[in-house]
Amino acid sequence: MSINSELAKNKTMKVRELLDQKRNKSSLKNIVEKCIPVFLFLIASVSILTTVGIVYTLLSETIEFFRRVPIVDFFTGTVLKPLSQNPQFGVLPLVIGTVTSSVIAMFVAAPIGLMTAIYLSEYASDKVRKTVKPLLEILAGIPTIVYGFFAFTFITPLLRDVIPSLQATNILSPGIVMGVMIIPMIASLSEDAMSSVPNSMREGAFALGSTKLEVTKKVVIPAALSGIIASFVLGISRAIGETMIVTIASGSTKNFSFDITQSMQTMTAYIVEVTGGDAPAGSTIYYSLYAVAMTLFVFTLIMNVVARYVSRKFREEY
Repeated sequence: MSINSELAKNKTMKVRELLDQKRNKSSLKNIVEKCIPVFLFLIASVSILTTVGIVYTLLSETIEFFRRVPIVDFFTGTVLKPLSQNPQFGVLPLVIGTVTSSVIAMFVAAPIGLMTAIYLSEYASDKVRKTVKPLLEILAGIPTIVYGFFAFTFITPLLRDVIPSLQATNILSPGIVMGVMIIPMIASLSEDAMSSVPNSMREGAFALGSTKLEVTKKVVIPAALSGIIASFVLGISRAIGETMIVTIASGSTKNFSFDITQSMQTMTAYIVEVTGGDAPAGSTIYYSLYAVAMTLFVFTLIMNVVARYVSRKFREEY
């Protein structure tokens, strides 16, 4: 009896040890399970906190600038002379330069990007698509400073042979090169939107006697319109925020003009100029940097909001 009771006692002890080990493991597992959502939340909050920090920095310094320069003079002024004896801080010359270069870029990128997307989605074979699309996306990996020197040393001399009045630094050549730069973005996003259109819609149109071009124009493009428009808006946002191309090829003349043959300065180029060391910290010129950056931030934010609105407004559910 004593031997049996001893064996039973040992078994009971082993069972208790196993239960204790299981409880310890489960408690540790519960702690890990509770910590993981907190950790993931912190990781997800990094981008939000970064944005909040950027907005706070821009807003605080911009408010300081508007304490020195009236906000009406800044947004309605057509003269920007920050380094003169009587400095003037009108942002309109920079806005005109930014908008002009972006419009030129879209005139180049929109038709070429859309036609490329149509070819890849509707006409190219799978082999050609798998070859051409990666090659096209390589274009997006070229550093923008290379595009800038390309615009300044190749495109501008080429255009001056056609337009003799074109200045050595102008807004036309960087606008064209920016258009080339954003072609991969528009083409890739538009092609993805077109490829997502169900083949049953194409087959139904073909069954009704439509040609390939008619199916593309009347079925595929309308069905993918939200994605196409969103790609255009994102392309404009990319052009608005471009820095090195316009800094190198468009010059630093703060002209309030719509003449694309003249030198102009964009908002990003002005930021580069001010941060280059011309403005001492705490001066009005220094704070104008943040006012222009805040204006650029608002421009880009509006473009992104418009892109999201368009995507939701014209989205087709299949």
